[in-house]
Amino acid sequence: MTETLLVAEARVPLADPRGMAETLCAHFVEHAHVTRTAEGGLIESPFGRAELRAGKAHLHLRAEGVDATALYVVKNALAEHLAIFAGDAASRFSWSGDQAGQHRIPFFHEMRVVGARQLTPKMRRVTLAGGDIAAFDGEAGLHVRLLIPPAGRPPVWPVAAPDGRTLWPKGEDALIRRVYTIRRLDPAAGTIDVDMVLHEDGDAPGSRWATRAQPGDPVGVMGPGGGLPPDADWHVLAGDETALPVIARIAEGLPVGRRVIALVEVADAAEEQPIASHVDLQLRWLHRDGAPAGTTDLLERALRAMEWPAGGRGHVMVGCEHHAARAVRSWLRAERGMAKQDAQVAAYWRLGRSGDTAAEEQDRE
Repeated sequence: MTETLLVAEARVPLADPRGMAETLCAHFVEHAHVTRTAEGGLIESPFGRAELRAGKAHLHLRAEGVDATALYVVKNALAEHLAIFAGDAASRFSWSGDQAGQHRIPFFHEMRVVGARQLTPKMRRVTLAGGDIAAFDGEAGLHVRLLIPPAGRPPVWPVAAPDGRTLWPKGEDALIRRVYTIRRLDPAAGTIDVDMVLHEDGDAPGSRWATRAQPGDPVGVMGPGGGLPPDADWHVLAGDETALPVIARIAEGLPVGRRVIALVEVADAAEEQPIASHVDLQLRWLHRDGAPAGTTDLLERALRAMEWPAGGRGHVMVGCEHHAARAVRSWLRAERGMAKQDAQVAAYWRLGRSGDTAAEEQDRE
């Protein structure tokens, strides 16, 4: 049976359409499969496909996706990067075709807090309900972006602009935006659990909200997406406490028989949590014992010292502070010879900046 695609098209007036097509292709080659053509290029990703065709005074865009979310992601990626590379020159266009004129973002969910409890001294679980719970199924991704409205004001949520960009509320209505992992999904109860680290400085906006969250508080959720590991015979999952929710979620969701080595850096023994997994799990906790988060090389030393599985296909996932992530990535590539697709290393936060920006501070390779 042939899969039905949603399709949208646009014509963007530009002084140098061919140059812009090449600029876009050169950028997306790091994130998708790009094929240059005589007129421009094709950009293919798990979300869908974009075709760029340069005319004399316009860049013709065609976006394809298997559903409304996929189509929006393709259109949004093109529009946001056109705005970056061309500025106001690319702001006077709109899309025709499927989903044209719709302002609602298809993967946005308005939810509310229904509970919050302390898991450890530095980890708090917030439970949310509302929206389309089925959309948060693990096959769609493990991470969501929480949109926290300012206290004391009715929330103003983002909408889609005619050109495909996301219009975010500003000024007094500006939202706090942070990326977290869905730790647990309960379809029967219609809830999702999000575990949030309470950072040591006590002033990080996400941490402050988690501490004060009360039943009934509104929160926007965008997603889910990302985080799903490829099929492999063995997995190495490593990170500090900001990665603990995704490490636990992956370990608990992998098929029986897989081998998993998990290395988790936390403040001390009080931060350890049970991971109920059916895989062959070797779990090691790394305690900082008084050292501030982001100031040790515990993860790198543990990865260097451990006995790595021999044979079979392996996959490594690491999430930690920016500088630690750079060191681990360099070692995995240069000394262990692991290809990019086999070793996913992400900077979840950066020492000296807001501690819970999560994927906002992703390292660029």
